[in-house]
Amino acid sequence: MKKIFLSIILLVLLINCKNEPTEKKALSVNYPTTKTVDTVDTYFGVEVKDPYRWLEDDRSSETEAWVTSENKTTFDYLDKIPFRKEIKDRLSSLWNYEKIGAPFIEGDYTYFSKNDGLQNQNVYYRKKSDGEAEVFLDPNTFSKDGTISLGELSFSKNGEILAYSISEGGSDWRKVIVMDVETRTIIEDTLNDIKFSQISWYKNEGFYYSSYDKPNGSELSAKTDRHKVYYHKLGTPQKEDVLVFGGQPDEKYRYIYGNVTEDNKYLIITPRNSTTGNKLYIKDLTVPNSNLIPILDHTDSDTYVLENEGDKLFLVTNLNAPNKKIVTVDASNPTPENWVDFIPETDNVLTPTKGGGFFFANYMVDVISQVKQYDYKGNLIREIELPGLGTASGFSGKKEDSVVYYAFTNYHTPTSIYSLNPKTGETALYWKPKIDYDSDAYESDQVFYNSKDGTKIPMIITYKKGLVRNGKNPTILYGYGGFNISLTPAFSISNAVWMEQGGILAVPNLRGGGEYGRAWHNAGIKMQKQNVFDDFIGAGKYLIANHYTSRDYLAIRGGSNGGLLVGATMTQRPDLAKVALPAVGVLDMLRYHTFTAGAGWAYDYGTAEDSKEMFEYLKGYSPVHNVKEGVEYPATLITTGDHDDRVVPAHSFKFAAELQQKQTGTTPILIRIETNAGHGAGTPISKIIEQYADIFAFTLFNMGFNSLPNEKIKT
Repeated sequence: MKKIFLSIILLVLLINCKNEPTEKKALSVNYPTTKTVDTVDTYFGVEVKDPYRWLEDDRSSETEAWVTSENKTTFDYLDKIPFRKEIKDRLSSLWNYEKIGAPFIEGDYTYFSKNDGLQNQNVYYRKKSDGEAEVFLDPNTFSKDGTISLGELSFSKNGEILAYSISEGGSDWRKVIVMDVETRTIIEDTLNDIKFSQISWYKNEGFYYSSYDKPNGSELSAKTDRHKVYYHKLGTPQKEDVLVFGGQPDEKYRYIYGNVTEDNKYLIITPRNSTTGNKLYIKDLTVPNSNLIPILDHTDSDTYVLENEGDKLFLVTNLNAPNKKIVTVDASNPTPENWVDFIPETDNVLTPTKGGGFFFANYMVDVISQVKQYDYKGNLIREIELPGLGTASGFSGKKEDSVVYYAFTNYHTPTSIYSLNPKTGETALYWKPKIDYDSDAYESDQVFYNSKDGTKIPMIITYKKGLVRNGKNPTILYGYGGFNISLTPAFSISNAVWMEQGGILAVPNLRGGGEYGRAWHNAGIKMQKQNVFDDFIGAGKYLIANHYTSRDYLAIRGGSNGGLLVGATMTQRPDLAKVALPAVGVLDMLRYHTFTAGAGWAYDYGTAEDSKEMFEYLKGYSPVHNVKEGVEYPATLITTGDHDDRVVPAHSFKFAAELQQKQTGTTPILIRIETNAGHGAGTPISKIIEQYADIFAFTLFNMGFNSLPNEKIKT
């Protein structure tokens, strides 16, 4: 649920705010009949009905028929919106520019990714120092419709062998393919049934990966909660892979990762039971049959090994340091009482990287990046001068790299890539996109508003210069608020399409996120989760009170945990916004932990089995359980994918059924179910453009527009 979704979440609208909406003709909707069943669960003596439980069975013909009928209803509605194709054409036109990734060196080759514009998946190229670039790996050839996507690329230490993972239909389950780099031929059988995994090489002999046992029942929805790390030796069948960690009868872990240090000296194991908090173990690979040594034997912190210099370990931790710090310790005696501060904690959240023989401390200062460079003795070398106020990322590579690269972006500046000589500090523009868009015509304001309990919440509001605050500017209010995830300023093509027409994008940094460290995260979890919803509602009230927009021109949008945010907000305050757009949302808070890896989200949510108090709290805001008769909810377009095995689509199915059955008034409740698609990662560009066009068309039409503004969309 983390960064893999942040690339598609900033959806936006398309409108020229100088124009009034024309009178639109309402479209009637005849919803399919959704049967109910007499399923009842009992929690602490309280009976809870679950009339749409049957929709949880993703393998049944009845569920398949329901999906088909709901999609027909939705697309019959969308097909009647007169300007939908114009929006799609403009999205396609603006999307169609070349995109290049930062280069990296493996063996004798320099690699980089490139997309010509509308290719469904990025293509990887390679070249030697004096040669021409050639196509190395093209995921667009994996399937005709682009629904098989590339996951991780991992090269052996000498760069001669590549292991890469693929996802089919957007599933989190992966296959791993091993290739000879020089000849580009597959050299052994495909590894199957791998999930939530890194691919980490030991020398050139084999690699570590993670997976679960095959679940009983549906692979897309059955619970998976016993993660394991394996070692695969090249040239041997997968059935002979060695179990390295996990599977102990006395303790199980939901997420375990194995990573080998750059010098092949240590294997690092990070077991987790939730998305927050991990144990930490180290194994000396230079000593035959060495044991795993605990660095941390509890899950009270997020701690990992960033680097080593021989036996000296550099750890990143928030143990007794909510904003994180770097400490050093000797691998022979690595427990916390021996840690020494290397880069101490500050008032700002730290996310460090390494590359070129240096450390780069990337701080969030009110959500804006500030980057400082340190040497391996802890000396501050320089503060990196960034191109502006926004988000800088990257600054990573091998120790011997002579150049490191970083990307810079904000809400109105397309992502550019810069090169940095870490020894001299010299920075140069490496690549800037050639896009039909003038970033100088837009601006962002950061404001701070009071939430319900008086907590100050930051929000960045982005719009075209010269905007008039008349309360009639269509606005997307986008939020997340969970899992220690930080929403930092980032450009998206769809934002550009919207802003060139005069719309507003507002992104508040809600509690539950990571923008101000662990305390900010913990202020939005479990029995404090209502703070997140209050923060979001407060953002909407601020935008309306300050005449950026009004209720009739406000849409609320969020995905995954943000889908929960939208679902809870629209059921608690159905009068706040005109349109609601919950995407791949966690919407049944009493049963979320019974599907796939959902139990791992309990640090943020708690579960209905924890206590009567926790059950009552979850039931009190669970969107599926708080749809009421006699209420007119905002025009709602729920989006999900039928192969989403992270937040299973049953959440969205049940929420849609509840809303359709109980909705009062004429505003539509629709669900758009993408087939052969998952939680978002790897979704083909063609499908993304179609999804955005549908969402924008639905949003504008339900804000009262029957045609696009007078200023024609460029095509």
